[in-house]
Amino acid sequence: MVKVIIAIASCICILFFSKTGVAQTIKGTVTDSTGKVVPYANAKLMAGGNLIIAFSATDNKGTYSLTIPADANKSGLKVEISSVGFKKQSKDITSVLASYNFVLHSSVNQLQAVTVKNKAPRLKVKGDTLSYSVAEFTSPQDRVIGDVIKKLPGIDVDGNGKISYNGKAISNFYIDGDNLLNDKYNIATSTIPSAAVDKVQVLENNQPVKMLRDKVVSDDVALNVTLKDNAKMQLMGQGNLGGGLPGKYDGNINAMMFKDRYKAINYLKGNNTGVDVQNDLVSHNLTSYLGRLDNNKPSNLLSLGAAGNPSLPTNRYLFNQSGLINLNNLVNIQKDVQLRGNLSYMRDRQLQNYVKLRETYLLGDTIRYTELQDNRRRPDLLHAQATLNINKSNYYLNNTLLTDYERYQSFSALNTNGIGSDQGLKNSRFDFSNEMNLMKTSKAGNIFEGYSYINRLTNPENRVLQPGINQDVFNQNQPYAQLVQTANIPTWFTHNYLSFKHPGAKITQSYRAGFNLQFQNLQSILTVVQSNGNTVAASNNSANNLDWFKSKIYTEAAFDMPGEKWKLNARLPLTWQQINYSDNLYALDNSFKRLYFDPQLSVRYNTTAEQYVSASYGYRNNIGDITQAYRGDILTNYRSLNANNADLTETQTQTIGLGYNYRKAIKMFFWGVNANYSHTNLNNITSAVITENFQRQIVLPYANEMNMLTVSGTVSKFVYSLHTTFNGGYSWQNNKLNQFLNGLMLPYNTITNSLNLGAETKISNKINLSYKVYATRTNSRSSVTGASPSAFTQMQHQGAINYNPTNNFFLKLSGDHYYTSQSLRDDLNYSFADFSARYKINKRNLDLELNVLNIFDTKTYSMPFLTANNFTNSVYTLPGRMMTLKAAFKF
Repeated sequence: MVKVIIAIASCICILFFSKTGVAQTIKGTVTDSTGKVVPYANAKLMAGGNLIIAFSATDNKGTYSLTIPADANKSGLKVEISSVGFKKQSKDITSVLASYNFVLHSSVNQLQAVTVKNKAPRLKVKGDTLSYSVAEFTSPQDRVIGDVIKKLPGIDVDGNGKISYNGKAISNFYIDGDNLLNDKYNIATSTIPSAAVDKVQVLENNQPVKMLRDKVVSDDVALNVTLKDNAKMQLMGQGNLGGGLPGKYDGNINAMMFKDRYKAINYLKGNNTGVDVQNDLVSHNLTSYLGRLDNNKPSNLLSLGAAGNPSLPTNRYLFNQSGLINLNNLVNIQKDVQLRGNLSYMRDRQLQNYVKLRETYLLGDTIRYTELQDNRRRPDLLHAQATLNINKSNYYLNNTLLTDYERYQSFSALNTNGIGSDQGLKNSRFDFSNEMNLMKTSKAGNIFEGYSYINRLTNPENRVLQPGINQDVFNQNQPYAQLVQTANIPTWFTHNYLSFKHPGAKITQSYRAGFNLQFQNLQSILTVVQSNGNTVAASNNSANNLDWFKSKIYTEAAFDMPGEKWKLNARLPLTWQQINYSDNLYALDNSFKRLYFDPQLSVRYNTTAEQYVSASYGYRNNIGDITQAYRGDILTNYRSLNANNADLTETQTQTIGLGYNYRKAIKMFFWGVNANYSHTNLNNITSAVITENFQRQIVLPYANEMNMLTVSGTVSKFVYSLHTTFNGGYSWQNNKLNQFLNGLMLPYNTITNSLNLGAETKISNKINLSYKVYATRTNSRSSVTGASPSAFTQMQHQGAINYNPTNNFFLKLSGDHYYTSQSLRDDLNYSFADFSARYKINKRNLDLELNVLNIFDTKTYSMPFLTANNFTNSVYTLPGRMMTLKAAFKF
């Protein structure tokens, strides 16, 4: 009997578990009222009390499948379907074998809070890589990837296109992992369509040399854009052609290819609408590049003395007729072997008209002069670069051959303090170099490196002023026809070294020995052309023929600890430097020898995976260059005569930096704060004698010092509920220096406070807004009794609203407002507004666009500037209102 009971119980258990072990599912389809399938609709299986017991989404065919949990109560079940833009529907389950199909109807309210949350942008983090989903940050009116990058939380783009992440400028810009453009990435951000990009990646601690990864510390940040598969398969081409009033034209055409083996961005563009094509050629990391070369290339000695550009977007002030051809091509010959070519030529004709007032504040006196200039400038810029890069885990070679030719012709109609004169300036700068870097890993794991760089540079300059000015200075108070200044510093430079790296378990040791040589000859002469055509020297000391030779021999020990928590880099260079310079015109024959020790230390401690503290210390000795050694006069601009009467400038600079960086990627919250202090000792000071018409400068052998303290912070946060990215930044800078003017030593303290705030918000799929405000307060005062303090405040507002009535019609209204408050002067207010309308003809891949710039027809702009005891106010002529109509196409 017992056996029978056990057998019956066993059969019941087997029957029960066989019934419950078979999964039961509810299936169906979802379509709209026109019969089209609705993909990605939310499907919920709900029990009594609206308890969700299963969830799924419809696929591309509009079908869904919900599995009933084994322990669920089968009574009172229902299916609920919801989707963005449709009314929610539900059906009771009467049979698990039946299909439950839904036909959804449009909903009037398409902005329910739940749908906003479901569409929240996402940021993924994997190790040192942050990946932004471009689709989640793209608005309908965005055209190029630069439009999207500037909206990403944690990333900032300045007015020149320079990209920073959490307050740190990026070192490289990659396209699918390839470095096509080096640091001239404005080409990519203003050309690559946003629709072609899948992700924007931030690469922290980026080490581009494979064999140095996890061996040599790098705190560089790089950006990588990954492209969609369809963007890699075909040639992408875009172009536009337009014209407008008054007499405006604007056009460009480009062709792009982004295959794994071949990448290219090639284009031709031109305009006279104030769009500065030279912005495409900006090298964002030029300063660090020249510092790495250890090559202080001589800059221009002569200028027109013109005012700089106003603090406005270039299309507000630039009168131009520009053209640019830019060819950038990269071939992956084989794995880890690349050949890259970059070629560009730009030609422009630029006009500038302004009135400038300058005031120099002295004890009990103020020196003023007024200047009017009508300038014409014609630059011709040619750049050619070829790079071979082999980047393997045990072998690295990078060789770059580079040529730059820059030719400038400038003319200025000048009137200063009521005295008229014309200026003409020409210079032709030729810069040729080759840089080779070779690294190889031995069988023992050690790394051997060889480096060689050679550079040739010439830059003949010629400036003519007519009729001659300042007769009391240059021609014994007699009128004369012309004042001619010529100058040139032909230069040879080479830098070479060998190094050895030994990677250890925790520390990589590096040892380097090298040398560099610089050969220069500064030639200049200032001549007076008399009214009868005779040419004479302007004075007994108006010429220079200075020979210069600088040699540097150095050794360096470096230690890198690329740990998970602690990262440390220490560099200990010892340098022997010798300089010889001579000029027979002044019986000058000097020799300069020094032994320098310039230690550098940087430490980073990762407090958590997303937070770190950093500190740095550096001590650096610098010696002046050839422009601080010449004894004869050089008229650098029409009112400044410079010479030297001291030994070479020697500076000792100590820098200390502290920083804290925080990120919470899942919440899209980034902030950082940094403090930097520098103290510089100098062995000389520049003395200036200033009058209302002229300024003479000479370097004198008096001890001098400068101090600068800067505290800055940045913050960026994406607020999901508001679909808004908020950005902010603040900096405080205290700069102390000395001025030696008209025989008086004047110590000055300048304090600058800067604040910026911004927001990018998406109100709906049809409307988005952006707003930024910048505020700067500058105070300058001297500790000398009787010196008058100066101060001014500047504020700039920028705003834009985009509205898309339909999927192919885009409207934009934008504007800026500039406000300046000045002590002892009237406040300044300037407003600008722009409007654009774009209609997209999808079937023909054609866009028609109307642009109206400077709607208020603002034709002048005043820009004040204060530094130490010098105040300038420049009033610029602006182009005024402009209207253009363009047609854009794709192929």
